[in-house]
Amino acid sequence: MTATYTWDVFSTLDGYGSYSEDGDWGGYWGKQGPELLKHRAALFATEQRMVFGATTFRETAEIMSAGVDPNTLDEWNVRTMRMPAIVVSSTLTDTLGWPDATIVSGDAVEIVTRLKQESDVPLRSQASLSLNRALMAAGLVDRLQLTIFPVISGRTGTSPVLAGAGDFDLELLESRTLDGRTQELVYRPIPR
Repeated sequence: MTATYTWDVFSTLDGYGSYSEDGDWGGYWGKQGPELLKHRAALFATEQRMVFGATTFRETAEIMSAGVDPNTLDEWNVRTMRMPAIVVSSTLTDTLGWPDATIVSGDAVEIVTRLKQESDVPLRSQASLSLNRALMAAGLVDRLQLTIFPVISGRTGTSPVLAGAGDFDLELLESRTLDGRTQELVYRPIPR
């Protein structure tokens, strides 16, 4: 059986995954609400294996292990940190305090192909933009879960989510509005 691979990514309406120091947005672009946080916690209530590229893993591990009291983190972030993680990297040698992380060096497409064949739980990757664009191009992303926050960050936006991606048709699998403003769209990408 092949495990389902979900690329889970946050974005502004204009397609940015983050913002520069000039942007004073705060986490979630200041648009998190109770419905979003409850939904995110539910997504991470089931057993999954996380897949990260080196940059996103470094950023996430730094936030999660920076001596922050876990009680101050959103529940879904706490649950993420408890999940086993595979980090695809040729530069990292340390798991940076992540409790159950394994660093794997090599071709990402080969690594994730093997993971999909061997894993008995679904695979989920947060952000890891260049990694997931390559995996999507190889046909390995089963679900693109895009959470769109109601902001435009044309001046301060960084990390364009789909910059450099190939051409894809998208089959809409699910959609929901959270807190009356944030859109979650789940697609099946179909390479063209």
